[in-house]
Amino acid sequence: MDVPMELSRILITEFGDQQVIFLKERGGERSFPILIGTAEALAIDRRLKNIPTPRPMTHDLLANTIEALGGSLDHIVINDIRDHTFIATLYIRKGEDLIAIDSRPSDAIALGSAFGTPIAVAEHVLASVLNDGGTAQERIDLLCRRLEMLRQAIREISRRLADDEFLNSQPADVIAEHRRQLAEMKNEYDAIDRVLKKLG
Repeated sequence: MDVPMELSRILITEFGDQQVIFLKERGGERSFPILIGTAEALAIDRRLKNIPTPRPMTHDLLANTIEALGGSLDHIVINDIRDHTFIATLYIRKGEDLIAIDSRPSDAIALGSAFGTPIAVAEHVLASVLNDGGTAQERIDLLCRRLEMLRQAIREISRRLADDEFLNSQPADVIAEHRRQLAEMKNEYDAIDRVLKKLG
């Protein structure tokens, strides 16, 4: 059975090479994070905000190719975990046919985010993420590393914002951006800390 989910949060910081997205059960309380690369996180964010680019980026190219071939992205399912890695499937509708294509969840969500494409997670995957010791431990280890990175980044950006020389030498928009990033990092830290406590 597939559980309908939605992209509830996307957290991007300039520090580190991994970002976090959160999927939440529609009409339910279950949620879990997925660590993804910065490029994929930025692609999801850009497509959600409908920010244009001079030339098609990778996910735009794929979306355009699907459309040019007479298809449409019907839905996305995260249907397995292999070696602690999520596996997703894109379902492309072309006429009466429904074509399944193997995908990384981050690419699938980046592709579908511009169109509000339905996302689902297989029940056994959701159960594994929230309950299975080995898989949960792997997620905990990854999230603990993310927390440590955030701790260091929060310390560094707080140091900059407490430095009079920095504040006097930077334009107002740079300082505002630092404060925005600090607030986001603190929110992300608190969110991951809550997830870790939920996972035990």
